[in-house]
Amino acid sequence: MQNCVVQLVKDMAGYLELVINMRGNAFLAVSGGRTPEHVFPLLAKQAVAWEKVSITLADERWVDTEHPDSNERLARRLLLQGPASRARFVGLKTDHQNPLDAEADVEAALTTLNWPLDALFLGMGEDGHIASLFPDEKNWSDVPGLALAVADSEKRQPRMSLTPAALLNSHHIFVVISGPEKRAILDAAMKPGPVGDYPIRLVLHQQRVPVTIYAVD
Repeated sequence: MQNCVVQLVKDMAGYLELVINMRGNAFLAVSGGRTPEHVFPLLAKQAVAWEKVSITLADERWVDTEHPDSNERLARRLLLQGPASRARFVGLKTDHQNPLDAEADVEAALTTLNWPLDALFLGMGEDGHIASLFPDEKNWSDVPGLALAVADSEKRQPRMSLTPAALLNSHHIFVVISGPEKRAILDAAMKPGPVGDYPIRLVLHQQRVPVTIYAVD
């Protein structure tokens, strides 16, 4: 895992610095999960002009930001540290009781950022989901705007996600796949088929945004 993570961190940091040198600022979105626990501490130490970087999340569980399941907590604890603490962070969680009520406010907060994304760091779930776009939810494919509220189910907590349009409104997508089970899902998703079956197809079967995939054992 270490070599792959080091290469990913090097590539993302280099890309952010390239963008900053060209334009003066950069915009990054990151995912939660287990792999970021290895990625974020290394990325935070990179020689990036972090004060010129804005960071948001690809998605967020609708829990308190101090809850162990919070992606914001993960980002603040492991990424927004040291030099990277100078970055501007915009989370997806509000004080609303549920994400549907918060959707308009999250949308407004996201519009204050300098779209498009320069770099999007995505993981993939064991069902092929990315961000909070799930195979058993068929209502996300044509959602407009930036923010998408995702209702709870027997399988998961309610969430807030970037929309498919927002995810693809990027200059470069970095995807991390960990373990043999997820590699098998990736192989299946590489084949043509409905995006709703494997949401990762949203980024795999498009031509407008370059995608780099890192396979972690």
